[in-house]
Amino acid sequence: MLSLRPLQRYQLVTDLGLASLFGVLALLVEVVGDATQSFAGPLGAILVALALTAALAMRRLQPGLALILAWVGAFLQMGFGRQPSPTDLAIFAVLYTTAAYGSRRVFWWGFASGIAGAAIIPLYLVGRGLSEPPSANDWFAVGALLLASGFALMLAWVSGALVRTALRAAENSRAQRAAEAETIAEQQRVRIARDMHDVVAHSLAVVIAQADGARYAAAADPAAASDALATISTTARAALTDVRLLLTQLRHSQGEGPQPTLADLVQLFDRVRAAGVHLDVRVDPPPPGEPPAAIQLAVYRIMQEALTNALRHGVDPRVRVHLGWFADRVELSVRNARSTAAAGAAVGTGGHGLIGMRERAQLVGGRLTAEPEYGEFVVRATLPIGGSR
Repeated sequence: MLSLRPLQRYQLVTDLGLASLFGVLALLVEVVGDATQSFAGPLGAILVALALTAALAMRRLQPGLALILAWVGAFLQMGFGRQPSPTDLAIFAVLYTTAAYGSRRVFWWGFASGIAGAAIIPLYLVGRGLSEPPSANDWFAVGALLLASGFALMLAWVSGALVRTALRAAENSRAQRAAEAETIAEQQRVRIARDMHDVVAHSLAVVIAQADGARYAAAADPAAASDALATISTTARAALTDVRLLLTQLRHSQGEGPQPTLADLVQLFDRVRAAGVHLDVRVDPPPPGEPPAAIQLAVYRIMQEALTNALRHGVDPRVRVHLGWFADRVELSVRNARSTAAAGAAVGTGGHGLIGMRERAQLVGGRLTAEPEYGEFVVRATLPIGGSR
């Protein structure tokens, strides 16, 4: 069963309208203009005109069928002994569309038809006028007609092939742009999921630590319990704001929203200290100017996850943080005492936190290690910044 190519309404109307106009002109040319040139008379003229008109009408809707109808018209024309006429222009249009819009099989059938037509036309035209064996002049005429008809027919086919190539290139370009957009969207979703993990994990770790402290201090020191509850409230509100922002980005990927910077590290350190951690922060040397925004975000998120892990798994409330800003890189480390079992589990399982930190470092071209060292668990990262700005 022949399948029809999907066409826009205006394309279908245009093709059928042009075919109708062509059919009227073809009948006038074939029937009225030279109705007695063949033994079939008007009947042969009408059949040729109808076949080629139908081929023209179907050329874009079903190029394979149009090619068959064009051959039918050509065989009828030769069978009735008719001479070439302007009606044959439909054949060139059909060859063009078989190359431009036909399937792979129709594409090569169009090529073969052009070659076959170029051979048949001169033999038919010279042969129908011969009454004796062909002379040298007759063979010269065959060769000249072969070149002329081959050039005309193959020009139509090659033009369609060039259009086909351009359409395929445009389609491939659209597919590539769609794939790139999907890749960007997937990277955006992964980034948002990573940010969501960092925000929620850190905030919940602080809330859990404060809740435990408030529970033990409620009876002995109500003021400490009140301070712990205030910290829980502040941390939860900040986490809720961050989560809402990330969800907004997930719904509207074009809206990036504000990202944490170095200035936000102060609030991060305050929240960790409020959770009962003795945090020792040393920045040496200080930032040489304003680091790139991507580096600031990476430093903040790595620091946030490393401190969250220290808060969860540390056996000693003391945590040492070092930040060193150089002209071409930033080096950071977070050290805390951790039980051997907790340190081994963290390294062995490679949880989402460690994976996320490594991804953060790799995204900006840096590297990160997280491993036990002399009774401590140390997170180290080196991030290239290529100079300050």
